[in-house]
Amino acid sequence: MAFDYKKEYKEFYMPKTEPSIVTIPKMNYIAIRGQGDPNDDDGDYKAAIGRLYAVAFTIKMSKKSDHRIEGYFDYVVPPLEGFWFMEGMDGIDYAHKEDFHWISVIRLPDFVTEDDFRWAVNEAAKKKKQDFSKAEFMTVEEGLCVQCMHNGSYDDEPATVAMMHEFLEQHGYKLDITVKRLHHEIYLSDVRKIAPEKLRTVIRHPIKVKGD
Repeated sequence: MAFDYKKEYKEFYMPKTEPSIVTIPKMNYIAIRGQGDPNDDDGDYKAAIGRLYAVAFTIKMSKKSDHRIEGYFDYVVPPLEGFWFMEGMDGIDYAHKEDFHWISVIRLPDFVTEDDFRWAVNEAAKKKKQDFSKAEFMTVEEGLCVQCMHNGSYDDEPATVAMMHEFLEQHGYKLDITVKRLHHEIYLSDVRKIAPEKLRTVIRHPIKVKGD
């Protein structure tokens, strides 16, 4: 059976609907950066997602190619994720999506090296006949965070975020969003197939102990 990160690491991908504190280890990602409204059909965001999945599945299917990845094991491609920020703000303003800056990512298995990544990018570019130059190998160690499962529309996320921040105040932590520690979302539902009220999204914010 293929290794499924969501099932093997439930503490990272399947939190409860009540906030919890978690320490996130270092992970590697396929990443593409951009800005603008993610709902724009002709925008950079949707194009970026297509490229992310093209690279992700090139790596997954490398077992059928001439490129052999040391330590490879069969796995389910992890879910789409996103780091979000806006210039001059500690959080994000959902009313002004056109001002969003984003880093869209898909987690890479630990056996994927930067050389393997570059091979996959080149293969995807040749197959799709598209420019994959914005795809990058990104390593993130989020560390101490608060997270929560948000059920429902993305536009309703502020209520969940407010609950998370109230939880922090009650438990001796404070928000620590910086230029390097960002608002993070993990998308467990396919927005093309699921009604907005049934979407499931992990929301994660970096934090630190009060007084630090």
